[in-house]
Amino acid sequence: SHGTSSIIFYEDRNFMGRSYECMNDCSDMTSYLSRCHSCRVESGCFMVYDRANYMGNQYFMRRGEYSDYMSMMGMRDCIRSCRMIPMYRGSYRMRIYERENFGGMMHELMDDCDNIMDRYRMNDCMSCHVMDGHWLMYEQPHYRGRMMYMRPGEYRSFRDMGYSGMRWMSMRRIMDSCY
Repeated sequence: SHGTSSIIFYEDRNFMGRSYECMNDCSDMTSYLSRCHSCRVESGCFMVYDRANYMGNQYFMRRGEYSDYMSMMGMRDCIRSCRMIPMYRGSYRMRIYERENFGGMMHELMDDCDNIMDRYRMNDCMSCHVMDGHWLMYEQPHYRGRMMYMRPGEYRSFRDMGYSGMRWMSMRRIMDSCY
């Protein structure tokens, strides 16, 4: 089951209407389905977005059936794009920075952090560098509120990515157990 990832999107609730199967990233689902009200994650984990090009609100989906995901997850808009989160079995390392462009206080994380304020006395995180592993960042402590999927790379400004006025207060690794 860890070989391929697959998510199937359906036009209507309860897996009705036309469907579209996706096995990797899809930047704009509207070319396949005009609307989407249910989905089924057959294998793997995916990040889904309510705007095209991996923008807007993000939601983490693991294997399972989502017969009416909008009401289940409190979403106001249909899924418009998705990213496949690859299975990863290695070490995790991320540097979080208080200011944009890797400025201000810096801390290196190798495991989950449920509250950057409590652990590091950091009251903001505006940029980060993910060296290893795949992570979820959350707006509130204890992995609550809106979230953002981080794959390895340099993220110089969360504001420029469309997340102005949002704070990131907790981070966790996307581990094997999610699959």
